[in-house]
Amino acid sequence: MQPIKAVIWDLDGTLLNTLDDLTAAVNAALRLHAMPERTADEVRTFIGNGVRKLIERSMPCADDADEVDRVLADFRVYYRDHHTDLTAPYEGVVDTLRALKAAGVLSVVVSNKIEPEAIALARHFFPDLLDAVVGDAPPRPAKPAPDGVLIALDKLGVAVEQTVFVGDMTVDIITARNLGIPCLAVTWGFSTVDTLRDAGAPYIIDRPHQVVEFVKAKG
Repeated sequence: MQPIKAVIWDLDGTLLNTLDDLTAAVNAALRLHAMPERTADEVRTFIGNGVRKLIERSMPCADDADEVDRVLADFRVYYRDHHTDLTAPYEGVVDTLRALKAAGVLSVVVSNKIEPEAIALARHFFPDLLDAVVGDAPPRPAKPAPDGVLIALDKLGVAVEQTVFVGDMTVDIITARNLGIPCLAVTWGFSTVDTLRDAGAPYIIDRPHQVVEFVKAKG
């Protein structure tokens, strides 16, 4: 394996604990449509495949595409205005990003969150620590398709073989596999250790700084 020049990060459940704000936004939208609310534990299992899937999974029935559109629109309005109310970086994340930057290693976010929201959160919580942010921007395929990662790396002039993926969900593990790169699956996010193992995670880590250790070991 070549020395690592860039770390590809997932956002929700990896860099940021966004669960409470996502749950609040889901429930605000569901209330507007007289639908039963969801617990944070339920919402946790709905995250990972983009905001539309989050809403479809949260609704009692998602057979009506127009109704999904209406609930999704209300979710977006609420979340746009409240996405930093309860969200915060996981312990050790900021120090890890700083350590990577000091070592000359780039940090790139590739998320299935709507791209403007991903960019806004990245700028708010990690100013000057991220080198690129790619979110969900249809018609470009979202993760686990490799498109977002490839676009970011092309802009930065980094080869795929010089990267590692860090994420907390099955979709991240599959994305890394589709790219042919290692995935460090994190235990502090939205998936259980058993889920990560069942998804075939090649590496499982418990602390953000282990990313720095992995990068150095491959240097």
